[in-house]
Amino acid sequence: MYNGIINVYKEAGFTSHDVVAKLRGILKQKKIGHTGTLDPDAVGVLPVCLGSATKLCDMLTDKSKEYQTEFLLGRVTDTQDISGKVLSEETVDITVLQTQEAILSFVGAYDQVPPMYSAIKVDGKKLYQLAREGKEIERKARPVHIDYITISSIELPKAAMTVGCSKGTYIRTLCHDIGQKLGCGAVMTHLERTRAGGFVLEDAMTLGDIEKAAGQGTMGNYILPVDAVFKDYKAVTVEEKFKKLIDNGNSFYADMLITEDAYGDKETVRVYGGEGKFYGIYEYCSQEERFVPVKMFLEK
Repeated sequence: MYNGIINVYKEAGFTSHDVVAKLRGILKQKKIGHTGTLDPDAVGVLPVCLGSATKLCDMLTDKSKEYQTEFLLGRVTDTQDISGKVLSEETVDITVLQTQEAILSFVGAYDQVPPMYSAIKVDGKKLYQLAREGKEIERKARPVHIDYITISSIELPKAAMTVGCSKGTYIRTLCHDIGQKLGCGAVMTHLERTRAGGFVLEDAMTLGDIEKAAGQGTMGNYILPVDAVFKDYKAVTVEEKFKKLIDNGNSFYADMLITEDAYGDKETVRVYGGEGKFYGIYEYCSQEERFVPVKMFLEK
């Protein structure tokens, strides 16, 4: 069984769940999970966790993202993208400068109302399920953060931009809101995720690439080990005689380490055993001089 993270390039027409299902067949293992939904029409970076790395899914979902997107002004649809039912159309009577100002005004903290066509649950039911039933309910605005926007082109009524943002940001809603601010509406026409946390577009593999590598027996070359996600944390190694202690996921004391070092209170570290075996991440309690497990990734 593979353990680690693979950077998948999700192609158009697949849901994120479709990608996981395909990978289960290609890699012949069940324990696989994705780290953040992309709409079927969207493409781009989708980190997928394998084996013990599935415990990372929620942690990787929290990371910032980057997207390249294009939108069309003068139209509003029920899905906020080009594939939806047209609700209204307006004449685009604005300048390039007005468009630039409207786009860039969204940089920073931003309260965004999630779209009806989304996987957010309300009273146990996903919003898109309610939307397909013809129902629309009031949604509370959620705080998101637009880290930066780089405008690629404005050829009215079309525009393109690169957006860096926090988790939970809907880019089609951002496009919609830009259109609302300009008074003419807007729909997203293209979306490509170019970065998710530390995973970038240049390293992403299509399902075809993965199938080929699996067939050639070289798949291991493309899987990022679990501990690489925590490379910014200090690494510590427990003495071999205390192996049973960490095998069972217990806490341990600082004097059980091979090397001595100084650790700050609540400092998070990577814990290894003999032969460089990665066990998980621990937090240091200075008062007790003890390391307490935060998340274990022991491959059993």
